[in-house]
Amino acid sequence: MKTLIVYMSVHNGNTRKIAGAMADVLDADMFKPDEISPGYAKDYELMGFGSGIYFGRHHKSLLRFIENTDGKGKKAFIFSTSGNKRLPIINNFDRAILKKLSAGGFDVVGNFNCRGRKAYYNNPGFMIRPFCKSREEDRPNGKDIEDARIFAERMKTLFSGK
Repeated sequence: MKTLIVYMSVHNGNTRKIAGAMADVLDADMFKPDEISPGYAKDYELMGFGSGIYFGRHHKSLLRFIENTDGKGKKAFIFSTSGNKRLPIINNFDRAILKKLSAGGFDVVGNFNCRGRKAYYNNPGFMIRPFCKSREEDRPNGKDIEDARIFAERMKTLFSGK
């Protein structure tokens, strides 16, 4: 199955690491939203969309890309990295992207999220930094990358019929 991953990774490259792990497993093409046009997606059957979480939602350039992409007959999965855990009732940061994908005709078949931050350096305020844990808490870590690969294997198995 021809697969495309569209991702946005801004600060520490956390989402790029997750997207890369998934792309390796799925043998997928991988681009940022500003590197391709939405029409480019017409040749793909499965598409992955992911970014870090900014102010409670996926990156605005990713959401704009989805708005302009025809998803009829296409399967999609979403992924994200975030400084906070995703709690469906309190901070369901998938709500906006799911709404855009549904409006575009995509059939969403999977969702992956992991923590993604450099605990000390990702906190901007000098008042906050002393309370942050050491850089040993950096995420995504090896387990997160492996979990992303396992998720991608499930997508591959689901759609290859093997």
